[in-house]
Amino acid sequence: MIWIMLLFLLLVGIILYRMVWEAFLNRVSIQELLFSEFPDSFKQISIFFISDIHRRSISNKITNEMIGKADLVIIGGDLTEKGVPMNRVRENLQKLKKLGPVYFVWGNNDYETDYHELDALFWEMGIKVLDNTAVTFESEMGEKICLLGVDDLNQKRDRLDIALYDADNESFKIVASHYPQITEKILPEHKVQLVLSGHTHGGQIHLFGYSPYERGKVKRLINTTVLISNGYGTTALPLRLGAPAECHLITLKQG
Repeated sequence: MIWIMLLFLLLVGIILYRMVWEAFLNRVSIQELLFSEFPDSFKQISIFFISDIHRRSISNKITNEMIGKADLVIIGGDLTEKGVPMNRVRENLQKLKKLGPVYFVWGNNDYETDYHELDALFWEMGIKVLDNTAVTFESEMGEKICLLGVDDLNQKRDRLDIALYDADNESFKIVASHYPQITEKILPEHKVQLVLSGHTHGGQIHLFGYSPYERGKVKRLINTTVLISNGYGTTALPLRLGAPAECHLITLKQG
């Protein structure tokens, strides 16, 4: 009986160790996405995408590995949460700024903080907040890529229609939204080629292969393509199982 108990405790210990290990991984998922509509004059564009940082400090290992590889950085919401020191948020943003110009969309946990102070920090550090708006990148040939961002969907702050109005209709469109459910509001005539999202943590913990949310992945839908990230941090206990922490280097090109 004692041996059975010891084996059980050993198994629990191994599983807990694995869960903590997955929660604190510093893994960059390298993804190349091909689109026939991608403007040829851009050749390609590389995006460092990170979502759901929450309480974590971004590892120097990641920033050192990614320096010089990304054209821009997108934070997909939940940069922080209630109780996280603002100095830690500042340090994380300083690390991301080393990689390229930084764009941010709000997540639900960001609004748990003093979001006015957070907004002031973005202004001070030159970080562009995409709250139902768009920015346009234009090549020498006049072709355009538009990056659109929508505000927090959970609080019904999202106005995709306003962001689309701010974007060139004939551009290659990328939508950043904390919530993957924004895809339900995208119509084929919106011509949105890619959505970058997080929020679900890829289910965070999968027991016997089951979780309320699916693991992070790239999905081709009828109306668009969506990348759902497992995210970099965790909610509540820093434990993961079957959905390891990740951030992304995404290269877009024609194909």
